[in-house]
Amino acid sequence: MTTPDIAARRVLGACAALMVGALTLTACGGDANANASNSGGKESPKTSTAKIAISAKDGATDASINATGVKVSGGRLTEVKMTVSGSGQAVPGAISADGHSWSPKQRLERGTKYRIAATAKDAGGRPAAANAIFTTVSSANSFIGTYTPDDGTTVGVGMPVSFTFDKSISDKKAVQSHITVDSSSGQQVVGHWFGDRRLDFRPQEYWKAGSKVTMNIDLDGVQGAQGVYGVQKKTVSFTIGRSQVSTVDVNTETMTVVRDGQTLKTVPISAGSPQHTTYNGQMVISEKFTQTRMNGSTVGFGGEYDIPDVPHAMRLTSSGTFIHGNYWYSRGNPPFGRQGTSHGCVGLADVQGAQGDTPAKWFFDHSLVGDVVIVKNSPDSTVSPDNGLNGWNLSWSAWTAGSAV
Repeated sequence: MTTPDIAARRVLGACAALMVGALTLTACGGDANANASNSGGKESPKTSTAKIAISAKDGATDASINATGVKVSGGRLTEVKMTVSGSGQAVPGAISADGHSWSPKQRLERGTKYRIAATAKDAGGRPAAANAIFTTVSSANSFIGTYTPDDGTTVGVGMPVSFTFDKSISDKKAVQSHITVDSSSGQQVVGHWFGDRRLDFRPQEYWKAGSKVTMNIDLDGVQGAQGVYGVQKKTVSFTIGRSQVSTVDVNTETMTVVRDGQTLKTVPISAGSPQHTTYNGQMVISEKFTQTRMNGSTVGFGGEYDIPDVPHAMRLTSSGTFIHGNYWYSRGNPPFGRQGTSHGCVGLADVQGAQGDTPAKWFFDHSLVGDVVIVKNSPDSTVSPDNGLNGWNLSWSAWTAGSAV
C-alpha cells in the first residue's frame, strides 16, 4: 500500500530524473553555445563550403557529349574520376590549373552511360563529394553535320563551307542561326539550303586570296527536328590560298590556267565526246587523288570502262566528273587540243604510274582543293549547283533566297 508520503517522494524523484535528463540533452546539443564561448560568439561551420556541380544531372538520358564536366565553388577539386558505366573504362580528363573545373580530354560518345565521382576541399580543408550516373544523347535523338573544309587547311578561292547532316532538318532557321562563317576579308557570307540535309555557305564573289575564314559551330542542344538535337560545338578555321581559276574551252579543247590575274599556261585537253558531253559551268575541285580507279558501272556507263589506276585525278562533281590524266590515248592520234573523247571528264596527257613531266602532273601539282575550273562552250547543260561544291552557278539573289535566316 502506497502512503501519501511515499507517493510524494516518488513524484519528486521522477521530477528530478526529468531535470537530469533535460540537462543531459542540453549538454549533448550544446556545441553552438560551447563554440560561441570559445570563438568570440561566432559559429564555426561543420560542413565544407565547397559546392561541386556536375554538368550532367544524375539519371539524365540526354547529356551533352561536349559540355560534360565538373565545377566547384568555394573550394578546389582534389580528384575527379569518370568511367564508362559497366565496363569501368577510364575517361581521361584534367583539373584546371586553378582547381575550379575538370573536363574530359575528348568528346564523349553518343548513347553511352557514364559515371562521375568528384571530391573537393574548401579553404579549411573540409571535404565535399558529388557523384552522377548519366547517359549521353543517343544517335537516334541527335544529329551531326559532316563539314568541309577541315580545320587548318589551305584551300582555293572557290571552296564553300558545306555541311551534310545525318538527319533531315525541319527547323532550318534554328540550325543555320547557330552556324556562323566569317572572313577576315569582311565579305558577307550567306548560307543556302539544298534540301533538308545540306547547308552551304559562300560569299557573293570568290573568297579573297590570303583571307582567313572562321566557322563557329554552336549546335550542341539545338533542336533540328522533333526530338532530334545537335551535339556539335567547335570552332574551325581555314585559309584561302592564292587565286587560281582555270577555264576549259570545249571549242578549242584547251584549258587556260590563271593565277592571281596572270596566265600561267594554256594546256591542251580532251573534253567529253559528242555522245558524252562535259557539263558547262563553274566547278570546284573537291578531292585530289594521285591515282584512283574509275569504273563506268558506278556512274551509269555499265562496263564501258574500268581503269584501275587513273593518274592525277581531281573531282569536279559528285556524279563523277573529274579532270584527270589520260595514259591510254592513241599515241599515233592524240586527242588533246583536237577532239573530245571522254565520257564527260576533262582529260590531260599523262603516263601510267603518275610519274614523269606531263601536262596532267603539272596541273595536279599546281592545284588546290577549292580551285575553280570553268567549262564553257560545251553542248551540255550547266552543272547543277548541288552536284559537287558548285553553288557558284546560282546567282546571288537565288543563293540568298535559299537562306533560312
